[in-house]
Amino acid sequence: MVDPLLNYTKIASPIGKIHLLASQTGLSALYFDPQIEPMDRRFPRGQRTGPRRNPWLLRTEGFLYCYFAGDMDYGSDIPLDLRGTPFQLSVWHELQRIAPGATSTYGDLAEVIGKPSAARAVGAAVGRNPVSLLIPCHRVVGSAGKLTGYAGGLDRKQFLLSHERGHAVGAAR
Repeated sequence: MVDPLLNYTKIASPIGKIHLLASQTGLSALYFDPQIEPMDRRFPRGQRTGPRRNPWLLRTEGFLYCYFAGDMDYGSDIPLDLRGTPFQLSVWHELQRIAPGATSTYGDLAEVIGKPSAARAVGAAVGRNPVSLLIPCHRVVGSAGKLTGYAGGLDRKQFLLSHERGHAVGAAR
């Protein structure tokens, strides 16, 4: 089965260009510039077209504007059209529960999803997250609290965590 056509746009942000893909049912991908190759593998260019006023692209652009302006609560109602395994979906769901400015570890997430020995598998699922920021994988740190890999780059991860800590007011989504 061929995936339905996805609408595509890219926008500028304080941390570089952000690429967005959305179906008619929700946001499918949010990638930073260095992630173009993985995005191309998961969402081939032949499946993309311009934004065509896709409501989820427009809503996500609004979210990003508010997020970078310091509003950490805007955007929690953007529907997501995620493609992943049941395990990945469970990890991505738990990532959304980490409050802005807070962090969790791979081991903590493994415990929460009921797979306490699956910290490495959780790490792999976090690394396959197609919707950065809305599914906040930047909020996951190593067991000692140290910043670990981030597909957007550790500089971006540090920026995002610092930005959120300076503006966080709400509880987990």
